[in-house]
Amino acid sequence: MVVSGRTRKKVQHKFKLRGFTFKVDAMEEVLAYLAHFPNDEDEALDLLIDEMYNKSLHSSILDREVIHDVVASLLEAHAAPDNSARSTSDHAVLRVIDVFHIHRFHYDGIKKVFYEHTGKLPIHGDAVDKAALYRDRYQLLFQRISRDKYFSRPVFATEMTESESCEITSIQSLIGCTGRRWIMGVISQLEEGQFYLEDLAAAVPIDLSNSKITAGFLVENTVIVAEGELLPNGIFQVNTCGFPPLEDREVSLKLLMGLDFFGGGVLSNDERSKLLEMEKAAVNHMLVILSDVWLDNEETMEKLAVVFDAYEGVEVVPYLFILMGNFCSRPCHFAFHSYSNLRMQFGKLGEMIASHPRLKEQSKFLLIPGPDDAGSSKVLPRCALPKYLTEEFQKHIPNAIFSSNPCRVKFYTQEIVFFRQDLLYRMRRASLIPPPTEETNDHFEHLVVTITHQSHLCPLPLTVQPIIWNYDHCLRLYPTPHMIVLADKSEQKSFKYTGITCVNPGSFSSDNSFAVYRPCTQEVELSALDG
Repeated sequence: MVVSGRTRKKVQHKFKLRGFTFKVDAMEEVLAYLAHFPNDEDEALDLLIDEMYNKSLHSSILDREVIHDVVASLLEAHAAPDNSARSTSDHAVLRVIDVFHIHRFHYDGIKKVFYEHTGKLPIHGDAVDKAALYRDRYQLLFQRISRDKYFSRPVFATEMTESESCEITSIQSLIGCTGRRWIMGVISQLEEGQFYLEDLAAAVPIDLSNSKITAGFLVENTVIVAEGELLPNGIFQVNTCGFPPLEDREVSLKLLMGLDFFGGGVLSNDERSKLLEMEKAAVNHMLVILSDVWLDNEETMEKLAVVFDAYEGVEVVPYLFILMGNFCSRPCHFAFHSYSNLRMQFGKLGEMIASHPRLKEQSKFLLIPGPDDAGSSKVLPRCALPKYLTEEFQKHIPNAIFSSNPCRVKFYTQEIVFFRQDLLYRMRRASLIPPPTEETNDHFEHLVVTITHQSHLCPLPLTVQPIIWNYDHCLRLYPTPHMIVLADKSEQKSFKYTGITCVNPGSFSSDNSFAVYRPCTQEVELSALDG
């Protein structure tokens, strides 16, 4: 087989853009695959790369065996007599990203650039890694606020007085300063009963007793911007405080210069334009989102059958079903001794889906674990469901996708984050000050404000919700995604905030509720079964 150097370079370049590298034998496997499509080489290559994201990979370095498996399935689908335009038109529609495979980036405050972390990320970190977690969160928000017009002094605005400036003052430089100042830091309780505000160099005790706060849940370890003055006793009296302002998604993307923060690869302008056209044309595509699908509950399974029956009969079946945990009505901890039964119940779920031919053939299924599902631990992020539990299910639905919690999905040009955690209850309990009611008294809206402004899915203290220190970047929301699904056992809600669609589909097992999302119009339909 004679292959031009141009083709080899193109293959290497496209795989590298999507975050992949491969061994020599894997390259030969790719080139052999492309030889089947001499007139559609580019489309075939894009299809191959996209299909890699539907496969659970242990490394971004691809070997021949991994490539061979994907190539074999693609060639088999291509040779099938019922192969339709769907296979070629939908190849770039869906990309599911397990968060353990996304890259980690650090911010260099001197050079004002992000750089990618190289080397392994151990699950069990040391004290340095814990400190880096807070430092990276702070620097991410500080580089964002440093571009905000209200918090940076114009170079030529010499007539502006210090009292009129909202420029951020470092905590260390507060000593000897009088008058109103703006500071930014992490709320910490360094002494019992006394809260401090910390930046990278210093900490100052703060008094929040008479402060006015903006919307959101103010909890320990969140990053806030506070306005006030340093009192003679060394305490910073806070008058007003709130979260760092948001930055428009497009502004963030331009400054990142092609770095892939979300995962799934960076699209070229041509690819983005093509996908945008496809997205606008896909008026019938919809995502059905269900949370708390208790497989061990007979009533839940009956309700799930009703949902599947209804969608089996519609003109165009849903493109994607997202089934989120918990998949069992009781926690799967050390006292749980029914794993074999749960495995069998996953098999029954597979049988139920397989009994609906149109859904099995035309819809995709994504399963995301809940906080009390079986797994290695309760820390975040959580790995995909153990293979032991899902094997029986996959016998019926071999193309089902099992991913981490949280999970990221690229659907056409849209970036969607799925997170299953009972976050609202924990936020309310951990809140230092009750959220204000002037702007809204809806707690879900306060939750959305908190996580979007913090650019983090779970900005709770690590004592409340442990996080793997070296994988804290997996919970970042920067740049802001198009949609965030905060699956929670609390009341079903939908809220659009600064262009970000946020939704809680509700608890399907508890109140029959679920949500439907139409990407073409970015509309959310909150649904529920009668009775």
